[in-house]
Amino acid sequence: PDSLPQIASLALRSGNGLLLKGGREAEHSNRALHRVIVDAVHSATGGKVSREVIGLVQSRSEVAELLKLDDVIDLVIPRGSGALVRSIKSGTRIPVLGHAEGICHVYVDKQADLKKAVALCVDSKTNYPAACNAAETILFHEDTVATGVANEVLRGLRQAGVQVLGGPLAISQGLVDARAPVETFKTEYGCNSVSVEVVKDQASAVAHIHRWGSGHTELIVTEDQQAADSFLRAVDSACVFHNASTRFSDGYRFGLGAEVGISTGRIHARGPVGVEGLLTTKWTLRSSSSDCVAEFSGNAENKKLYTHRKIDV
Repeated sequence: PDSLPQIASLALRSGNGLLLKGGREAEHSNRALHRVIVDAVHSATGGKVSREVIGLVQSRSEVAELLKLDDVIDLVIPRGSGALVRSIKSGTRIPVLGHAEGICHVYVDKQADLKKAVALCVDSKTNYPAACNAAETILFHEDTVATGVANEVLRGLRQAGVQVLGGPLAISQGLVDARAPVETFKTEYGCNSVSVEVVKDQASAVAHIHRWGSGHTELIVTEDQQAADSFLRAVDSACVFHNASTRFSDGYRFGLGAEVGISTGRIHARGPVGVEGLLTTKWTLRSSSSDCVAEFSGNAENKKLYTHRKIDV
């Protein structure tokens, strides 16, 4: 239910009307919060802003009908399971902002500091395993197997109560028992389980992330600044970090205040979406006399030139 006041405040701040559909588990809380918010808006504006500026959808059947209204609804923001997001995307012509999955990766480079690697992997996985920014796969540079860094990180994870599942190379190199294989790297566990694999180098790590990831959040653990810079440039995800937990991928932690969700798309807003992500651009022109395009082109008499300089507005 805490998402209701956050999203309502963002909608009001950005000048948007809002329709909300919460889960059944928070039905009564959502009704109470909705009543408080719309009464406060009506009272604070002296009735100039109607209570109907924020609507509360009560049934799932209403959602299906609303998704047909592409002429009056500008944006749909689904928050929930990957199946829910995919279902909404396939069932509407309205633009959808959000992410279907949070398959986040930690890549432990050959130049990773051991203490940092352990702390960052444990925090990224266990701080809140059900969150979409929790790590689901840890990739180890092959050199970390020989140096013992990989084993120490896995020891730290197991001590924190994490179930470690291995990819083919992680199993063949003895990091994970053969009886605990990864079924697919496309898994968002949402609990204290994590996939582990060994990669040859950073390029292999990036290729793995692009093949199996969801474009949400990725982390490189390394003391090699050049390697870090290369990783941050190469990885095509909404959030890419160096030596900072994947759990920092959050609107509040980024200083955005409230957020409506996290977008993994490549158009408009990407990453945690705050009030700026709910705004678009409006271009206005003010002429001091009367300006025509013909005056700026061709062989016009007294042809005018574009200056394209910044002006105070």
